[in-house]
Amino acid sequence: MKSLLRKLQRLVPSGVTCLLIVFGLFAYLGSKMGTANMLNTLMNTAHDLLLNTVFYIMAICVITGAIGRIFVEFGVVRLLEKLLRPLMKPLFNLPGVAALGAILTFLSDNPAIISLAQDKQFSSYFKKYQFISLTNFGTAFGMGLLVIVFMVGQGFYSEPFIGLFGAVCGCIVSTRLMQRFVIKAYPEYKEENVCEDTEETHKDLKIERRPMFQRILDSLLDGGRTGVDVGIAIIPGVLIISTLVMLLTFGPDSATGEYNGAAYQGVGLLPWVGGKLGFLFKWLFGFTDPHLIAFPITALGAVGAALGLVPNFMAAGWIDGNAIAVFTAIGMCWSGYLSTHTAMLDTLGYRKLTSKAILAHTIGGLVAAIVAHWGYMLFSLI
Repeated sequence: MKSLLRKLQRLVPSGVTCLLIVFGLFAYLGSKMGTANMLNTLMNTAHDLLLNTVFYIMAICVITGAIGRIFVEFGVVRLLEKLLRPLMKPLFNLPGVAALGAILTFLSDNPAIISLAQDKQFSSYFKKYQFISLTNFGTAFGMGLLVIVFMVGQGFYSEPFIGLFGAVCGCIVSTRLMQRFVIKAYPEYKEENVCEDTEETHKDLKIERRPMFQRILDSLLDGGRTGVDVGIAIIPGVLIISTLVMLLTFGPDSATGEYNGAAYQGVGLLPWVGGKLGFLFKWLFGFTDPHLIAFPITALGAVGAALGLVPNFMAAGWIDGNAIAVFTAIGMCWSGYLSTHTAMLDTLGYRKLTSKAILAHTIGGLVAAIVAHWGYMLFSLI
């Protein structure tokens, strides 16, 4: 099979394949919508997403970033870490200090776990197989606070926390499965330490003594600035991925049944696919509308882009409490892992294990969504 693929690659250059895919996609969209309408819808949708979705998410990023930095500055993160430490070994098979990574990624984004892992004080607690699984562990909590606050802002209160429980369950599956994959491929990693364990590596960080008002002000401004960076970083994902997904999700104008180049029109391909597999998604996730499969598909690449779909889904009347719980779980657990796992493992020095990490996290995200669905069903009976 591999030799056949190599022969095909030699016969058909990658540039030709790329052109065929791109032109094929836009030819399909243009044949359904009309070229002028397709281009107008593309631009109008991206423009509306920028103004009404991206800036809203950016505002949430700034606020949550400021709150997160305040928590770090005044020891709330350390306190939470100590409270959560007893859960790390039995649930995730990780040292207690890993709780710090979960909290920091929850307050910020997936790469926060990498910055932490590069600190010898932190990494000295881990065996190699545990250290590698931090990619899966941290990703499952990435942008968690943003996702929950966004869902609460849409008027749902208990459902996002049911989704949080689902994300934790998905994280357990993903992390432990990745550890099994690593040990099976490299048995020696089960006993090898990441770095030398010395007394100096376990010393607590000293808190810089500054006036209280200065610490509060610096934390708010630094955290808010970090939120701006995150908000800017999600713009490409929201505008590119969400716009494309919406072109494949929505249909023509609801009043006339025709295309006129307005924002949020499309060819309805994903709902058609969802309709064919509706029985599966309904049983697994409890989705009542085939359009809803667009969220998990988008969350594969960028959770910010996936959140951009929610207001329009709500306006169309496709979303219920179950969908919010499932969206929260799968949005947190997957958190754009396809676009971050490679870079994260490359930074740690284990790029060769990327495919195993992606497989483990795919399974973990599906488990998170299923647990959130059935958790919501049980909650609705109370």
